[in-house]
Amino acid sequence: MSQMMIQAAVTMGQLQNKLDLIGNNLANSQTTGYKGRQSEFSSLLFREINNLSDPKNAEGRLTPDRIRLGTGAALGAISVDLNPGVVKETGRALDAALTKKNQLFQVQVTENGRNETQYTRDGSFYLTPINNGQALRLVTEDGFAVRGTNGPIEIAAGYENLEIGSNGDILVTRNGAARSEGRLAIAEAVRPRSLEAAGVNFFRVPDGMNADELLAGVQPADNLVQGGALEQSNVDISKEMTDMTLAQRSYQFNARTLSMGDQMQGLVNQLR
Repeated sequence: MSQMMIQAAVTMGQLQNKLDLIGNNLANSQTTGYKGRQSEFSSLLFREINNLSDPKNAEGRLTPDRIRLGTGAALGAISVDLNPGVVKETGRALDAALTKKNQLFQVQVTENGRNETQYTRDGSFYLTPINNGQALRLVTEDGFAVRGTNGPIEIAAGYENLEIGSNGDILVTRNGAARSEGRLAIAEAVRPRSLEAAGVNFFRVPDGMNADELLAGVQPADNLVQGGALEQSNVDISKEMTDMTLAQRSYQFNARTLSMGDQMQGLVNQLR
């Protein structure tokens, strides 16, 4: 197979990965708190061919002295766009939307024998009974415990009203008096591009990296959280459709390169 066909075949495989990423963004355009993923391409290894047999041939040249032959392009990295989405009021007491960029709720995820803290912008929370119904724990829609400043947030049963304050406090009303019985633990991603997508709309710290290097705690303050509201996905559908069209065209061009290369080799084989 010629170098031209190798480049085209390799690049087509990577373009398919980009199309899969775009499809995932479009599929989650209505997912609460979803953050779009963007692909970044980089060149694969190349080799240089010395095409100058005599140094005198380089005199007056405007082009590089050597010819570089690459092996195509690869999907170098997938970056996460943590820009806030539109906040939509729901009126539901256990819904919460973060108001600042790069801030994340903390969730204790126990899955496949692994227990770790993961992070999300999805603030649709629920209460699940524990201790035979004597207490309630704040969880995500998947049942993972929402972390507070002192661990998982748990409140005693038998309350009259519950709401989430602007500073992240869980305000519980009993006997007509409201008081805080927990506070959401909010982290700020100081290096958001280093976070790894963990599925189910969560992010995690990659293996081998320290969470303190990527995340910092957020001090309690007003206007951190908007209660009774949810942040929508930040996926720009028009941009994703444009990117998909460009990726499809690039895929077609590389497929055409394979076809032309095959035709050229066929003509060469027919020479006598």
